[in-house]
Amino acid sequence: MNFQQLRSIREAARRGYNLTEVANALFTSQPGVSRQIRELEDELGVVIFERNGKRLTGMTEPGKGILKIIDRLLIEAENLQQASLEYTGQQSGTLSVAATHTQARYALPKVVQSFRTAYPDVRIALQQSAPEHIAEWILSGKTDIGIATEGLSQFPDLVSFPCYRWSHLIVVPDGHPLLSRSPIRLEDLAEFPLITYDVGFTGRGHIDAAFEQAGVRPDIVLTAMDSDVIKQYVSLGLGVGIVASMAFDHGRDKGMRAVEASHLFAQNTTRLAVRKGTYLRSYAYHFIQQFAPDLTRADIDAALNGGELN
Repeated sequence: MNFQQLRSIREAARRGYNLTEVANALFTSQPGVSRQIRELEDELGVVIFERNGKRLTGMTEPGKGILKIIDRLLIEAENLQQASLEYTGQQSGTLSVAATHTQARYALPKVVQSFRTAYPDVRIALQQSAPEHIAEWILSGKTDIGIATEGLSQFPDLVSFPCYRWSHLIVVPDGHPLLSRSPIRLEDLAEFPLITYDVGFTGRGHIDAAFEQAGVRPDIVLTAMDSDVIKQYVSLGLGVGIVASMAFDHGRDKGMRAVEASHLFAQNTTRLAVRKGTYLRSYAYHFIQQFAPDLTRADIDAALNGGELN
């Protein structure tokens, strides 16, 4: 048994049993992947994959149980490598962080700046995507830390930490009729075309829930992942924007006005997530604590070993 065999099994399960994709991911050949899988099955005396001829089509029940063990073995192998670097005092490396557009644009810059000062030899790989993709990247080991408002707490193999709470704002051009209404109601918003986030992004679920519970049907004419895109179309007069509070800057967003909307939509919690059982380098702890200053290292370790902070 060797790690290449274990990686072949794991990647085959992750990549929908497409051996061409597995081979590309592992920098080997498709026949090589097939051989690694067969050799491990022969050694264990268990058929791990269902087949149609030479093509893999699924996992057997024993294979599903074996895959869980393989995942744990490979995670511990990665942890061992990280621990060896930590214990030998090496403070260089790469910290991979995946975040939504809003978090990357508005919440992370000061954290990254401070981190770079503390760890100048550590490279940061910042990736942006949807929350579900971020979760998948953490689980696969593609990224070390994920940051998003929605979705991260729904994956049992991730441990997530609440970092900060925030509300939405209503954004309109100067002179808009809504500015004369106080307080603004959901019924007022429904009179105008609305521009806000895509489903699954930046608290969109709370926006939809508020309208649904009130029995009000909004006219959402445009959605986007990026707050700056939403504000751009608001500035063009295409609709009323609903954005995250941290995304509006009164000095920079000229020609627009922001109105508090915390009375309309539930508060949101941005969460930071890592894979359960992972070994964190000291610089990863530092990054987490810079983003969520109320967390102690003991808090982080307790969550990694036992579950999730609420």
